[in-house]
This record gives sequence, C-alpha cells and structure tokens, in this order.
Amino acid sequence: MTTLVRAFPLVRTPAEVEAFIAELRGARREETSQFYRAYGVSHESVHLQDTPHGTLLIVATWIDDVCDAAPRYQAASQGFHAWFKERVQFLTGVNLDAMPLGPPAREVFAWPAAA
Repeated sequence: MTTLVRAFPLVRTPAEVEAFIAELRGARREETSQFYRAYGVSHESVHLQDTPHGTLLIVATWIDDVCDAAPRYQAASQGFHAWFKERVQFLTGVNLDAMPLGPPAREVFAWPAAA
C-alpha cells in the first residue's frame, strides 16, 4: 500500500471544487466507486488549503500498486475516466493524461508511530 500525495494549484473557485465533489458523492457515486476500485484505491481524501500564493487542492490516496495503476489511468479515455480528468484539468490546469500522478511530489519526512 502506497500513500500518494499531490498538491494541485486551484485555478477555479473552491465552490466549483465542491460542486465536483458533490457529483462524485451524489449522481456519480457508483461510477466513482467503480473508478477507484479499478485502480486499487482504498481511500482518498481531498483538502483545500489557502496559502499566500493561492489555494491548493491537496489529495491523499491510499493505493495498492501505483506503478501498475498510473499507466492504466493515463491511458484510460472511456466515459467516467475522461470526464474525471477533464474536471481536474478545468479546476487545476493539470492535464492528467500528461501527468497521471499529478504534480510531482516527494516525501521528505515520515514519522512512524511506535509499533
């Protein structure tokens, strides 16, 4: 299990992000579940963070095998996949066909709790 963390610059309003999330939770709930399961995602959380340089959309994903999922996601162009990628690009300016994992990030610190 890998934790994949990405920060996207927000180029639209937080209300537009919230509308997208409402679609994922509502009218597209079943498609959303199928989408995440297809890539081995067991959890994803989305956060908005206001900074002096603008708002960031931060996404943390627990995924089984990112090396397997990323190229499959990058190549996906059917219905929900295309819609999802288009919405992310509209909200952030990031093209997930070019960068399927979002803007590159690297872990610089991790503190594990004692077992």
